[in-house]
Amino acid sequence: MIKAGIVGATGYTGSELLRLLALHPEVEISVVTSRTEKGRPVAAMFPHVRGHIDLAFTDPSVKELAVCDVIFFATPHGVAQSMMAEFIDSGLKTIDLSGDFRLNDVDIWEHWYDQKHACPELIEQAVYGLPEINREKIKEAKLIACPGCFPTVIQLGFLPLLEKKLIDTRRMIADAKTGTSGGGRAAKVGMLLSECSDSFKAYGVSGHRHLPEMQQILSEAGNADIGLTFVPHLVPMIRGIEATLYFELKEDAGLSLADVQAIYEQRYENEPFVDVMPSGSLPETRSVKGSNMCRIAVHQQPGSQMIIVTAVIDNLVKGSSGQAIQNMNIMFGLDELLGLEQVALMP
Repeated sequence: MIKAGIVGATGYTGSELLRLLALHPEVEISVVTSRTEKGRPVAAMFPHVRGHIDLAFTDPSVKELAVCDVIFFATPHGVAQSMMAEFIDSGLKTIDLSGDFRLNDVDIWEHWYDQKHACPELIEQAVYGLPEINREKIKEAKLIACPGCFPTVIQLGFLPLLEKKLIDTRRMIADAKTGTSGGGRAAKVGMLLSECSDSFKAYGVSGHRHLPEMQQILSEAGNADIGLTFVPHLVPMIRGIEATLYFELKEDAGLSLADVQAIYEQRYENEPFVDVMPSGSLPETRSVKGSNMCRIAVHQQPGSQMIIVTAVIDNLVKGSSGQAIQNMNIMFGLDELLGLEQVALMP
């Protein structure tokens, strides 16, 4: 059995890790940490794991976590990097769900996250944990930088044609909508029911910290500079992301919509958590709620070279904790589907 520890398990991503790992057939949750909740039973905070997890929160120290084989950091940005060197030096495999190690350029990271990076020397060791592009590197990794929720769904939507250099990369648009859980569990006025219910707004329009992450990965995948416009929106639901992506084919691409559909189906035919739906389908966030699945559909309007891709994920599963577990499965040579075969919740 793999002994797992969760650092910072009191937020939504930590809660999802507990839910998913509790029934993983090859994992024993050994340590769950929280400085503020030290000594409190985990099930007292999260009654949905009563009968599955009989542990109390402890301090997030190497001494406490040394019994583990893998550590998940479900912490805000800035926390994992302040502790990571000690964990890596101790030989622990780590999976960071925050943004601390996603960007290769420390100056860009410090600009977008508005703080100094505590251990830039570890950035080179981090493997970007999107299995659909980095599976082989993940197998050998000691430190995984789990992708952000928006970058996960948007990158999966762009990759098939981008990798084949069939997209005009100068003007790519990602219009994405997320539920309130994407803002975290901490109390915020803008996330109150009275504030966000029956309302819909854009945010981060002048720049969102997920933008450089997507530009970095997509430019590597397409071997080209990426002109990406990304605008996220907050919608009055709890879970889920829907991304509508717009991009033009190159003039000499010579592709029909059927050709595009075939490219997407071929690219993801062996990916267990990407479902390319029939052309013209309209993926719904409720079709992935609670699951690790990304559903994608391709569209084209008459007389246009513009391809429109719609894609959905559960931001807390494929966009965060489920993807982290998918990475763990790969790291330890397990079946990638273990612990992640949940069918989505409907309605």
